[in-house]
Amino acid sequence: MKSKVLFTKEISPSGLVKIYEALGEKLSGKVAVKLHSGEEGNQNYLRPEFVRELIHHVNGTVVECNTAYNGARNTTEKHQVLMEKHGWNKYFDVDIMDAEGDLELDIPNGKVIKKNYIGKNISNYDSMLVLSHFKGHPMGGYGGALKQLSIGCASSYGKAYIHGAGEPEKLWTANHDSFLESMADAASS
Repeated sequence: MKSKVLFTKEISPSGLVKIYEALGEKLSGKVAVKLHSGEEGNQNYLRPEFVRELIHHVNGTVVECNTAYNGARNTTEKHQVLMEKHGWNKYFDVDIMDAEGDLELDIPNGKVIKKNYIGKNISNYDSMLVLSHFKGHPMGGYGGALKQLSIGCASSYGKAYIHGAGEPEKLWTANHDSFLESMADAASS
């Protein structure tokens, strides 16, 4: 079976809605809209004003997860401040999915990673719309839709777990409990 590829020359908020409608699918229930909220000081992310019409069209909640590296998105508190600064809260409900912890998923036939940790709040949603921008990435070549579904939905610990190939302590020198303790210490400082 050949893949169906849709293309539009209308790069506009209403153009996004038109291309979504051209899919002929309707997201059901409570809709999560996964996107990259933008790094501190970086301009390479989709702007809330550009995606507002589409997110309202699907009645979605903007969702993100914290990072595993230091910065403006590695704790829920700092991430919420950045979401506000970038304007996401102005237009949408925002959910940092790992604010309440991890949801552990088994990967039964995983060759290296046998489980994954994603933001616990993902279980509050019935469907997900992924909005991606493409960018260069030193490890994977470029980031996009698949990155939003894998590393993007991973909790902060899950990101360390994935990058450490199941052994986050090799990369971040922490086990799950000490990692959570260090995140709590970082949030209080």
